Amino acid sequence: MTRALLGAAGLAGSLMLGTTLAFAQVSEIRMIEAGGPSGESIEVGYIKPFTEKTGIRVVRENPAGLGKVRAMVESRNVTAPITELSSSELEQAKALDLLDPLDWDAIDPAPIYEEAIDEYGLGWQYYSTIMAWREGEKPLTSWADMWDVDNFPGARSFPDYPNYILPMALLADGVPVEELYPLDMDRAFAKLEEIKDHVAVWWEAGAQPPQLLQDNEVQYVAAWSGRVTDVEGVEYTFEQGQLDLTYFAIPKGASEEAKEAVYQLMHVMTIAENQAAAADIVSYTGPSQDLDPLLPQDRITKYPTVQQNRDVQFFIDAQWWFDNAEEVELRWQEFKLGL
Repeated sequence: MTRALLGAAGLAGSLMLGTTLAFAQVSEIRMIEAGGPSGESIEVGYIKPFTEKTGIRVVRENPAGLGKVRAMVESRNVTAPITELSSSELEQAKALDLLDPLDWDAIDPAPIYEEAIDEYGLGWQYYSTIMAWREGEKPLTSWADMWDVDNFPGARSFPDYPNYILPMALLADGVPVEELYPLDMDRAFAKLEEIKDHVAVWWEAGAQPPQLLQDNEVQYVAAWSGRVTDVEGVEYTFEQGQLDLTYFAIPKGASEEAKEAVYQLMHVMTIAENQAAAADIVSYTGPSQDLDPLLPQDRITKYPTVQQNRDVQFFIDAQWWFDNAEEVELRWQEFKLGL
């Protein structure tokens, strides 16, 4: 479907949404999402207007992750018909045949950017993985600094997700951004071996890094940008950050009734005004082509997609993660056994 057709469908979607409700046969759906402020933004920006319009409740659970999707699909017990995945996790899930394709005609999206339109996922939120540190610690300017425990002493916390930390390990080892992909996994894991004894917590939930910093359990973290940019006592930089787009997808085996409700929710998520309400809760941005003028201007520099932040970051190569899904997962689990 072309962007023009998607835009036209989106304009009609608001009118059609009410007429499709009669066919919905569920009163509640479960959603797996990252939690914390991001989850709160979903509640305010999307779930509230969706429930008001449809009467369908959405129960959120977190944290998100590819492992939860795989467990549901392989057990043939899809309890959550909508789940959040990073772009690399989306590609891995596609490679592992864990998702159902989306019916974009049923979603009827408002105008959104092309990268948010995937056969298997709705790109709903831009975010970055960046360096952050406790106020008063020596500021970082590169991932090489993050690995330099002599000049930047203190405990670290890294994500328990290879797609967020393997590229950073290579940057720390001196690989230029333009030469990151294809990832040299041997070199990346070797670099992780150098610092693993200084990593106090391998976090799974995005709320952990800022809390660890505030509690002084660690002094430096790799964190999702929206989790740290508004936190008192935490400093950060977008330098060498990884810009990404997170998606909502449907695990393979979800019921048709549940999928119909998910499509209605996805439509609500494409509306610019709803994305602006979500952005007021956490400093992430949605994919609407009409969003920027609606963002809170007093926080504009904290958003990952503003030009000054975009210019110093790199985009993840989702295709590489698709092509290497199985090997990455096996090597990551092997690495964790040695922690």
